[in-house]
Amino acid sequence: MPHNHDELLKHVSADMPSDELLQDLGDLFKVFGDTTRIKIMYALYEDEMCVCAIADLLKMTQSAISHQLKVLKAANLVASRREGKTIFYRLADEHVKSIIAQGYEHITE
Repeated sequence: MPHNHDELLKHVSADMPSDELLQDLGDLFKVFGDTTRIKIMYALYEDEMCVCAIADLLKMTQSAISHQLKVLKAANLVASRREGKTIFYRLADEHVKSIIAQGYEHITE
């Protein structure tokens, strides 16, 4: 006799986010799919930094770092502040720190 999963499907579908929200979530995780962006976020996990410091740390050009920061900023993962002519970047909020920390904890278990 086949089992009936109607109640399960009703429960799951009631809690399922909209396709638009799931698309946004997928797009967010795509941003995490680039090693350079992960390195930048991991550096910013420790402290705010300017583009030139990140470039020195990762041994990359400032242009390459700026491009990745633009992607991260568009995804609301990093924020910035200006001090004179220098722009300092930091992780946008505690949620981003939590995602990085939980991801790292998961892969190192």
